[in-house]
Amino acid sequence: MILVTGGAGFIGSHTVRALTEAGEECVLLQRRTPQVPAHLADLPIHVVQADVADLDALLAVGRQYPITGIVHLAVALPWPVTDGHPIDATGRALEAFLNIVRAAQAWGVRRIVSASTIGVYGFASEGALSEDIPLSLEYSHVIPTFKKITELLAGHLSDVTDVEIVNARISGTWGPGGHLPDPFFAAPSLAHAAAGRSEPDLSGLVAPPKAEDALDLLYVKDTGRALALLQLAEKLNHSTYNVASGRATSNVDVIIAINSVEPDFQFELPSAGEQPVRWLDITRLREDTGFEPSFDTAAAAADYIAWLRAGNAR
Repeated sequence: MILVTGGAGFIGSHTVRALTEAGEECVLLQRRTPQVPAHLADLPIHVVQADVADLDALLAVGRQYPITGIVHLAVALPWPVTDGHPIDATGRALEAFLNIVRAAQAWGVRRIVSASTIGVYGFASEGALSEDIPLSLEYSHVIPTFKKITELLAGHLSDVTDVEIVNARISGTWGPGGHLPDPFFAAPSLAHAAAGRSEPDLSGLVAPPKAEDALDLLYVKDTGRALALLQLAEKLNHSTYNVASGRATSNVDVIIAINSVEPDFQFELPSAGEQPVRWLDITRLREDTGFEPSFDTAAAAADYIAWLRAGNAR
């Protein structure tokens, strides 16, 4: 059985589906409820209510189910700080990651796939970003900062324990169940507007989007499948993998793709002129798991808009 923390969430739910389709039973760890999420009710899954910060509750899961692998997607970051104690919040975030490794060792789990982010690369490079390029240690934002910290801890703990910890640097992900708005890229807001035949509301983005803004975008069904492949691969030759499409997708590309589905969607973003273009190199992922994206931008837009028009709000 595969334990998936954050399994009811956006990327987690698609990872659970991919694991189930591969023949694996999944146990979802949920902090707030022991109920099977409605959007996963069609799957033969198990749900346990527990918090990764509670080691005793976490270890009890392994006494109830024979856990053989872990995909760790639960958000465990000291942000936002709601209780006014940032140092304590930082300690809890680090302890949650360590608890996952403690549980894996106690259960004899051979591999943890742990979510990292495209954000660890920052914005200093152009072109293809491979997993072995040097990363800046300067602070920019709490999310990439803590992902870099846990990547380093993963390397150390993999070396001194019998647990293989794999860092999955997940690119910009969009699709069913995603954030609206996503604060970092416009694609979800554009798709929602097209599905509702309305004007896009882009006010929730951290910066006003431009036509040429580009990011490595991966449709969430492909993201979930890639994470499942990393968990189930018989052998992995590396400790870190880019989970991405291997190409840059601009806002103009997204609008063109949406327009192919919804011809009445006529929307233009202001131009910023030529911009740096970067994407994630997925050579490692291809070679070690056989992964290839199933959705290009047009197919992703069509699938997402159809899902939204079917009355789904997640």
